[in-house]
Amino acid sequence: MSARPFPVSSLPLHLHKFGGSSVADAARIEAAARLAAPAHDQCSVVVVSAMRGVTDALVELVEAARSGAPWHDGAQRLRTRHADAARASGAACRDKLLAALDAQAQALGADLEALAQARGAVATRLAERIWGHGELCSAWLMHAALGGEAGGWAWLDAREVLVVQAGEIGVHIDREASLQRLAAWRARHPQRNVVATGFIARTADGHATTLGRNGSDHSAALLADLFDASTVTIWTDVDGVLSADPRLVPDAVRLDALTYAEACELAYFGAKVLHPRTIAPLQVRGIPLMIRSSLDPAAPGTRIDSRGEPARSPVKGLSIVDDMAVLELVGSGMVGVPGVAEVLFAALHGAGVSVTMISQGSSEHSICCVVRGSEAARGRAAIETAFAGAIAAGQVEGVRMQTGLCVLAAVGDGMRGNRGVAARLFEGLAQARVNIRAIAQGASERNLSVAIAQDDAERALRAAHATFWLSPQTVSVGLIGPGNVGRALLAQLDDVMPGLRARAGVDLRLRAIAGSRRIHLAGTALAPASAATLLGDDADPCDLDAFAAHVRASDLPHAMIIDCSASDAVAARYADWLAAGIHIVTPNKHAGSGEWSRYARIAEARVTGHSRFLYEATVGAGLPVIATLRNLIDTGDTLHSIDGMLSGTLAWLFNSFDGSRPFSALVREARALGYTEPDPRDDLSGLDVARKLVILAREAGRTLSLADVEVENLVPEALRDLSLDAFLGSLEALDAPMQARLDAAHAQGRGLRHVARLDAAGRATVGVSALPSDHACMHTRLTDNLVQFTTARYADNPLVVQGPGAGPQVTAAGVFGDVLAIAHALGARAGWRHA
Repeated sequence: MSARPFPVSSLPLHLHKFGGSSVADAARIEAAARLAAPAHDQCSVVVVSAMRGVTDALVELVEAARSGAPWHDGAQRLRTRHADAARASGAACRDKLLAALDAQAQALGADLEALAQARGAVATRLAERIWGHGELCSAWLMHAALGGEAGGWAWLDAREVLVVQAGEIGVHIDREASLQRLAAWRARHPQRNVVATGFIARTADGHATTLGRNGSDHSAALLADLFDASTVTIWTDVDGVLSADPRLVPDAVRLDALTYAEACELAYFGAKVLHPRTIAPLQVRGIPLMIRSSLDPAAPGTRIDSRGEPARSPVKGLSIVDDMAVLELVGSGMVGVPGVAEVLFAALHGAGVSVTMISQGSSEHSICCVVRGSEAARGRAAIETAFAGAIAAGQVEGVRMQTGLCVLAAVGDGMRGNRGVAARLFEGLAQARVNIRAIAQGASERNLSVAIAQDDAERALRAAHATFWLSPQTVSVGLIGPGNVGRALLAQLDDVMPGLRARAGVDLRLRAIAGSRRIHLAGTALAPASAATLLGDDADPCDLDAFAAHVRASDLPHAMIIDCSASDAVAARYADWLAAGIHIVTPNKHAGSGEWSRYARIAEARVTGHSRFLYEATVGAGLPVIATLRNLIDTGDTLHSIDGMLSGTLAWLFNSFDGSRPFSALVREARALGYTEPDPRDDLSGLDVARKLVILAREAGRTLSLADVEVENLVPEALRDLSLDAFLGSLEALDAPMQARLDAAHAQGRGLRHVARLDAAGRATVGVSALPSDHACMHTRLTDNLVQFTTARYADNPLVVQGPGAGPQVTAAGVFGDVLAIAHALGARAGWRHA
């Protein structure tokens, strides 16, 4: 019959384990002692690791002693470090503490002296004993900080109690022997509370050993079972178990609760906060485990028990195991032959190679396994030996080996029976341009693992985390061109973004801003209101490749560049950005109206990159001109013609030009009001209107280019090459010709308007026209744009879109509308994720 656990008293026992960072110095040890002090209705067992860095130093001392290198200075440094911690502590029993530490230091020196002369098994046993020196010293320091024996605390060298032995799947405890030794120890130490060493134990034949690097957590679990603990808390330097490694995933979140099974999976697949063998002893006994931060004890931490709790995502956590390799046995002779897998795994077992993942196609033509990179060559040799006959006979092609891999594991009880989890993971990895080499999922559906290239590890982890933990409408945003429109957009973003997150789940994160000469790239979201101020002389030189790479963040689901410049050089990069999966929103007309080959590349890149390119603000600022035309075409209507007023500046000029004032005076007034470009010739040339007409024509499916548009330039040829000042001084040259045209129009009962036209034959014109009084363009106001679509449905009564078509605010609003359209579309596409 199995022996029963040995409680230290009839009170509930709370076992506390403190890692190396929690006992790094005297201050941290005293803080830990306060956390471990038991309540009046509890008792405590405290298990400690070595002070941070001490075990690494001991490993170096062992190597030095074995190789004959000097080790005395290193040993003295450890002795001084522990003594300094004792002197800095407030322990009442300091002299006794210093004596205990001195005895440990002398024992360490003697062991190192002996190790320098030893060989074989003796050397191995000495090394094992030396490696545990740090825990012994930490335990003495903690014991003193808690008040020592006078305070009711016993001191336990775990080697007096824990008896372990090597087995097929690693070191395991001899529970019967350990309980017997604990009973004997308790008879000699009746104190209510105990301080114990972690990491170290004893073999059945009495030799000192360890539970492996980071084995103090495992020690704590074993002692919790032996002492019949009701609760275990592992105190570390993080706030609990996180959804991913926060050093790699900035958006990692703390998990409130995990089941034992979830914790086991995460620990095995590299979650640094847990030792893989910690969970099993607690799970058998149903002892809950808390992971908490000794640096922030007010934080709630993570609870691990049999229940766990549902999470907002079916995946509780993601982790990476580095330095892996794939071994693949391939051959048509394997098909239908039983026992192939048995031979393969027997060969690996014989070679001491551990298998992390297994994958076999249903054709049985190949079987692959993922192993540690350091063991791959040994594993391949063992498999080739086992199948030497089949390889020689041509039944098996051989063993393929691919190194430089890692394993990404997605873990969570919520994955069971939840359709589409694998699809979501694969979609996220595909979007991050990560190729999957092998896939494995157990029947429990609790773990989904994929082998990927080591170089893709961080990008893959971030992409997978974003897939399961962030809103599908979370977008990494970069803005180019913080001029009038760009600044207006930034102000609108600043006003609206907080409400968008709360109301619609749209999470726009401005992470980069670029001007013509400088860029600023940020790891976290920038405040839009102050972003433009970051482009001072101390900002980085403008590098649009670096800008785009930064915006395309692997830890965020989507990327978007908003180009508020008027730069043709920026527009020339759109195709590459779209192909890389970056969405683009812009009022820049150069892409939509530039050379046809570039326009075609942009259209192709949108497909290959699964990205969107929206440019509503290129025509009509904030008016839904392009959206209206697109809806007409998409719903099967046939476009006959387009005509209208596409320049707010020219609209104001001709709405105001009634003959009462010279045309030159109106141009000067429009410039003073800010309606024109700094050089009014940019407006009067008609080129900007022609670009807008080309954009609309292409939206309607016409292969129109700028050179195909007949453009009337309102600037006399003699004035076109003058300096700006000279031109402004010569504006009166416009008056007589324009007045004559107005008089001719009035004589026919018409008025003048600047109009762009695309007729049914495909002829495109831009210029001043004399229009009848009932024409829609004769009833606009101020800077109104007006676009009239004549279609099969709207033949007799054309469809008109009219409204303010100029100004930074309305243009920025049009850009913002496109940004939101993309964000909402992303959410709609992935909305099933949160069903």
